[in-house]
Amino acid sequence: MHLASLYRFPLKSGSAELLEHERCDELGLCGDRRWMVVDAASGKFLTQRMLPRMALLDARWQGDAALLLTAPGMDALRVAVPEQGAVERGVLIWRESVRVPDAGDAAAGWLTRLLGHPCRLVHLPTSRGIQVDQDYARPGERTAFSDGFPFLLIGQRSLDDLSARVGQLLDARRFRPNLVIAGAAPYAEDGWRRIRIGDLTFRVVKPCSRCIIPTIDPLSGERNPDREPLATLMSYRKGEGGVFFGQNLIAEGTGLLQVGMPVEVLEQA
Repeated sequence: MHLASLYRFPLKSGSAELLEHERCDELGLCGDRRWMVVDAASGKFLTQRMLPRMALLDARWQGDAALLLTAPGMDALRVAVPEQGAVERGVLIWRESVRVPDAGDAAAGWLTRLLGHPCRLVHLPTSRGIQVDQDYARPGERTAFSDGFPFLLIGQRSLDDLSARVGQLLDARRFRPNLVIAGAAPYAEDGWRRIRIGDLTFRVVKPCSRCIIPTIDPLSGERNPDREPLATLMSYRKGEGGVFFGQNLIAEGTGLLQVGMPVEVLEQA
């Protein structure tokens, strides 16, 4: 088994960035989901669930000092990482309320024009990481603006099996993984509890419960009218608490990930 693909999402619910290698820090893959779009009035986080057009929103790091925003029909905008002492905004991501730096009026105006919804852009410094649910994590284990966990893994053969059932080749980016593992049997990841990729060890802590986002084409931003692949997943991957595809992970330490690295299962369920 090996790491076949490595994805980063600099902006929560924006498009994916395919990487060959990247380091991991205390919050997950360096630079992953460190920016988030929020409702201008309430501070509540916004995603493709509400605004499918966010799939077309491309955010790319410019070193570690700025983010470059691009989207169809829009001029590119460079957004500097807010400096220490920048205006802070209270935001809500699921049940977590945090205060984080606001990225300024230019970014807010650009995103509002693109999405047709009054919004602001915020940034999460590494020091402001969000504690992972302690039903699954240890005190001090933190994540960025993810839906709950620092890493998401899917198996390539699991994706191939789902594609065959749907009758359509599915892009891994629909499922927004950081890690795609090749060489394991379909859904083998369901039985993993600890794995090693290169020199990094991960705990496999919780299956990923799926929302409507996999029904959105990452290239067009359009929802599938037949609710695929979610409809097919519901026929054979539904369990207590949701419809599951992929696994949430927590790294035990920091280090480098690189495509092609061997994957070893250290502990099974």
